[in-house]
Amino acid sequence: MACVRVCPADAVAVQGPEVRIVDEACTRCGLCLPACPHDAIVATGDVARALELAIGGRAALILSVESAAYFYPATPEQVVNACYAAGFRTVHRGVLGDELVAREYLDLWNDDGWGTMIRSTCPVIVQTVRAQYPELIPYLAPVATPIAAEARYLKRMYGAGTQVAYAGVCITEGGPDVDAAITLDDLTALLEQRKVRIDQQEPYFSRLPEERRRHLSTAGGLPLELLREESHASKRFRKVRGLGALEGIARAVAVDRIELGFVDILPCEGCLDHPLLGPRDELFRRREIVGATEPTRSLQPVVDDAVAQGVRVGESFLVPVPEGRAGAEQVEAILGQIGLAPNGRPWDCGACGYGTCEAFAEAAALGRTTLKSCPPYLDKQATQAQLQAAEDALTGLATFRVLRDRLSSEVARSDRTGEPFAVLFVDLDNFKQVNDQFGHEAGNEILRRAALECGSHMRHTDLAARYGGDEFVMVLVHTGAEGAVGVAEKVRSGVEGMGRRVGYPAGLVTVSIGVAEFAPGRGPAAEDVLVAADRALYRAKAAGRNQVAMGER
Repeated sequence: MACVRVCPADAVAVQGPEVRIVDEACTRCGLCLPACPHDAIVATGDVARALELAIGGRAALILSVESAAYFYPATPEQVVNACYAAGFRTVHRGVLGDELVAREYLDLWNDDGWGTMIRSTCPVIVQTVRAQYPELIPYLAPVATPIAAEARYLKRMYGAGTQVAYAGVCITEGGPDVDAAITLDDLTALLEQRKVRIDQQEPYFSRLPEERRRHLSTAGGLPLELLREESHASKRFRKVRGLGALEGIARAVAVDRIELGFVDILPCEGCLDHPLLGPRDELFRRREIVGATEPTRSLQPVVDDAVAQGVRVGESFLVPVPEGRAGAEQVEAILGQIGLAPNGRPWDCGACGYGTCEAFAEAAALGRTTLKSCPPYLDKQATQAQLQAAEDALTGLATFRVLRDRLSSEVARSDRTGEPFAVLFVDLDNFKQVNDQFGHEAGNEILRRAALECGSHMRHTDLAARYGGDEFVMVLVHTGAEGAVGVAEKVRSGVEGMGRRVGYPAGLVTVSIGVAEFAPGRGPAAEDVLVAADRALYRAKAAGRNQVAMGER
């Protein structure tokens, strides 16, 4: 359940052998991809729509800077030329969006009194806050993501009808402003479908490239000036990495009322550390490649102010309407089925992939998992199944399976110690008549009462089992023939008295009992002691029933 364990949005649903992603809950953080030991999770964007845009020949493509590392050793020039050859009208690098967003952040930074402001340029952070920490929504910086800002800029520059595709590592980028978001894997597949090979492209730009330089920004839209001005120890600027930090931020802001300043939070170190780009131990290699392809920083603004003035870079984040949550009664019912650990507390073992039993129960109530994923529940069910297999449901006595195992162990014990044990074979004499005259429910009641009579004359070390139908077997340890006959007489008279007490005609409810002794060195053999008791039973019946007969020694 590694994919369940790492998912911060609880968006992995496990139902028996089927594992699926709950789209409406998924934040597309990508953590489940490297966590899955079976490589069963695949991230795909809107490939069909992106292919349609490329074929149309009028769409703009925003190609993330991380593509330089992904397509290495192909050069950025070859990748851009391949995208043009595939049919895209223009290919941009995402720099314009970073510049627009960086300028907006600088304006906010120069204002006073905002107390706490959380970076909103990462769609995964925004989605996670909206889904799990709505109390932090008012603290999100009112700034669009760089890709959304660039898409708006391109539509302003080329015309409102311009369609925009994005290719990168985060398929949530751009939101509704982007017509198709695809992964770099998807882009590779798209180029193959268009019969375009990157390695066959010219190593220089085949047409005048779009703006690739930065002026204000760093990758992701933060202003370089802000990063230079504030150290990581600054009280006004905090760098945080990992979605797990949001819980602490939520408490600090909403409960402890602490002003955190500007919180630069990302789910990972940066897009170059995103799971879709490969293992983390190659992070520094990827940084070197992207750094080597970074153009010289421009001394002048690279954004056209005339165009930018008509672009909305600000963003508002509405508090989502709460969706249907699991009912408290459902959750409690599931927790009741799981049960508590031996210490009287919830198991909270994490084997199901959820941190607590309560979190698991909530997911199960929403249909995102089943009790089959809960080891304590399965262990409880297995224990109950073993008990059911060991106990006859009607009489409460042991089953034939338990009797068989017990006889084998008693023979082995008797051989070791030299002490005998005895077996009593008990059979109701007129059980069919009881069923025919008084009904099967009356017969069942007689069976239950007869079983109680057998149990009342036994020690804790002895065993009484239902052999089948109206027959019972008793195993008396450390007991010879004479003692066994005495117990058998008590059982016989007890059943006879029970029949009279409950109102049946005299002589109708009685038992016949056969007794056999197993003595080490004298026999009978292990599998024959039960046969010997059975033969004795038939002699008791032949002698007139309601009797005890001793087996041959």
